[in-house]
Amino acid sequence: MSWTDIDFALALGGLVAGVIVGLTGMGGAALVTPMLVLIFGINPATAVSSDVVAAAIMKPFGSWVHIRNHTVHWGLVPWLSLGSIPGVLAGTWVFNIALQGSDAADTIKTWLGAVLLVAVAAMIAKTWLARRAFARHGAQELLGTSMPVKPIPTVVLGATVGLIVGMTSVGSGSLVVTVLLLLYPLLRPSILVGTDLVQAVPMLIAGAIAHAGFGVIDIAVIVSLLIGQIPGVIIGARLSTRYDGHLLRYLLIIVLGATALKLLGIISSLAAGIIAIAGVVIVGAFMLLELRRNRTLRSDQPRETTSTTS
Repeated sequence: MSWTDIDFALALGGLVAGVIVGLTGMGGAALVTPMLVLIFGINPATAVSSDVVAAAIMKPFGSWVHIRNHTVHWGLVPWLSLGSIPGVLAGTWVFNIALQGSDAADTIKTWLGAVLLVAVAAMIAKTWLARRAFARHGAQELLGTSMPVKPIPTVVLGATVGLIVGMTSVGSGSLVVTVLLLLYPLLRPSILVGTDLVQAVPMLIAGAIAHAGFGVIDIAVIVSLLIGQIPGVIIGARLSTRYDGHLLRYLLIIVLGATALKLLGIISSLAAGIIAIAGVVIVGAFMLLELRRNRTLRSDQPRETTSTTS
């Protein structure tokens, strides 16, 4: 396969990842970095560093939308950044130490697999926490930018996630959102996502500069990813106004779980592929049923209105 074919495939993969991120707010690096390693055969160190740089360029696009819509808790951002910026620098330093070992590629793949399992657990926990918060407090009581801040646990959260992102590029989305839900269960979902996106920008910029200094980034990979990711995020964000993407979150959990098991060497590539394909088929079937049900409800509504007024 020529370089042009690989470049196109990378852009297509970035597009898919961007759409999913735009729809669900999760799975950016968790999708892209394993894709680079397992599908395109890119060295794990290069995949991690290149994804950090690409994310640092892509995140501001989503952040700007939330800033314009006033869905950012500016009181949380500096406390998260206070922890995440030194955290990502420390994580990149640990990453650089791992590069010196003879088994660097295997070490980074193991880190990726372990963090993906944590990310899957965080996605499941996020769904449960969001439902619990709604059941306990009701949507009418959810708070926005007036939510008081808990500085110490917020800084610890930022530092922990920054460390993980520096080592693996994964975690700036799903992990932050899940722990923020634990710390601030009354925070509105839109504020939650907007705050997460904005706080990730300075962390990823710091991480991108640090990773670029190690000379393991691939400019061609970064450009190809961004060609797909940037329009993908925009498309996903627009689609999210019509569909909340909750079934795609379950698909993401299945795919990331299978990917993690493959990276850890627990299952083979064939088994991981079968699990991922089965997930696509199952979730796709449920999506079709849901769309058909919504279409039926919309078509039945005028008839119900007519019968009640006659």
